[in-house]
Amino acid sequence: MLDVTAAVTPKGERRRYALVSAAAELLCEGGFDAVRHRAVARRAGLPLASTTYYFSSLDDLIAKAVEHIGAREAEQLHSRVATLSRRRRGAESTADVLVDLLVGDTPEERGSEQLISRYERYIACARQPKLRDVQRRILQQRTDAVVAVVERSGRSVRAELVTALVCAVDGAVVAALADEGDGPRASARATLIDVIDVLAPVDERAVHLT
Repeated sequence: MLDVTAAVTPKGERRRYALVSAAAELLCEGGFDAVRHRAVARRAGLPLASTTYYFSSLDDLIAKAVEHIGAREAEQLHSRVATLSRRRRGAESTADVLVDLLVGDTPEERGSEQLISRYERYIACARQPKLRDVQRRILQQRTDAVVAVVERSGRSVRAELVTALVCAVDGAVVAALADEGDGPRASARATLIDVIDVLAPVDERAVHLT
């Protein structure tokens, strides 16, 4: 059984964090199948027994890894939005910003692997009730970031259409991952350009954006 006192010491917290970070890296690189006690311990540079000492089960460790990924993604979203200037943007410019936000700006080859892992994680979380709330929070953070980008681009979007905008991107990315076309970013960008003026039209009241 976990020694609670040991787990909350500075050393224990450092080890827990190292294990969660390692599990998160493996999860992003190879999906849920890649997260195993031995692989996590090796990645964290800790003894194999530490994974069962600090976590009640592998599922517990995976749940903490998903939360860790969600927190990291939320931080990245907030950072991107915070540095975005307020000005009126056309369809293509708005699409570029949203693609960077929702798809990422890493090279296609490496980025595709990360995207595959992301969507595998979505499906896996849907199958595991304990992870659904975590995944809902992650999706809500993405939605909130999209609303902020749209508003900073001199556009407006109704609440019920934000989900449609995000789903349009997700659908384009998933389709591109299974195709040999121009890649997820290009596919998502083309889709956004087609729908942005309908789902997030220019806000005529925001004529003095700076």
